[in-house]
Parts: sequence; structure tokens; C-alpha cells
Amino acid sequence: MTEDLLKDLDKRMLGAIDNFKTELQGLRTGRASADLLAPVMVDAYGSSVPINQVGAISVPEPRMIAVSVWDKSMAGAVERAIREAGLGLNPMADGTLIRVPIPDLNEERRKELTKVAGNYAESARVAVRNVRRDGMDKSKKMEKDSDISKDGMHDLNDEVQKLTDRHVGVIDTMLTEKQTEIMQV
Repeated sequence: MTEDLLKDLDKRMLGAIDNFKTELQGLRTGRASADLLAPVMVDAYGSSVPINQVGAISVPEPRMIAVSVWDKSMAGAVERAIREAGLGLNPMADGTLIRVPIPDLNEERRKELTKVAGNYAESARVAVRNVRRDGMDKSKKMEKDSDISKDGMHDLNDEVQKLTDRHVGVIDTMLTEKQTEIMQV
């Protein structure tokens, strides 16, 4: 029973890390990448949808991203969503094709992006800690229901903490690598 709980907690913590990895891919490092637009949500058809559900994203040049919008009426909404996504990009619409030039990063923008990456990392750490809290609560409930002994509860809590520390370490390593990548000229 405790192994099932630990596997579930591990899976949930890995989900937080995967989400963090996706957010980091959206931070630009001076090179064009289709992943850069992954976090962009477009107001389409009465709801907010990921940009890849309203158009095809391609990288025709090293410093250019192109979004080919499937529905011409959505071009304005896609252009607005990219502009307002906080990525520092200025899209240009040309019918159903939206060109997004990738400007050079200046020192100030690089520092801003490292702060954004830090905020993403803190959100991921909080998510992992919330999973830890759930695990601790479940272990207390198991002890209260006499499913495990008091010592068993403490052992389980120690395992949950080790799991948490390991996943937070992975997040910190990923953050350091991304910050180094952003600050390289």
C-alpha cells in the first residue's frame, strides 16, 4: 500500500517537472523554435485554445517563426495572442500567414528571461511540495486508520521527503541549465 502511494506521488511530481520543462521550452534563447509559441493561448470560437490548434507552426529561417492559420478569420486573434503572450515578440500578419521575427536578445531582456525561468521553477517547486503535503496527509490518515504503525508513518514521511528533495533537485538543475543557456551571448 505504501509503495502504491509513493508511485502515485512520484508520478504526480514528474507531472510537475514535465510542465516546467514545457514552460522552459517556451522561453526564447535567441534562436527560433516552434516550442517558443507553445504557451500561447488564442481566444478562438468562444474559448481559449493552444496556438497549435488554430494553425501550423514552422521555422522557415533561423530567426523567423511562421504560423499558417487554418481559418482566415482567426489571423487577428492569433497575432494578438502572440503579441500579448509576454514573449517580447512582434508578429506581422500577411493574410493567413503570420510571420514572427525573433529579435536579438539584449542584456536586459536576458536578465528578464532568467527571472521568468526562476518564476516557472518556483511554481514547479510549489507543485511538488503540494504533492508532498498530500502524501504526508495520506500517511497520517493511514496511521489514524491503523493501516500502518506510527513508526511506519514516520518512515513513509521520510520516503516522501526524499522523493520531494530529489524532484526539487531536478527542477533546480533544469533551471540552472536554462539560465546559463539564456545568458550565453
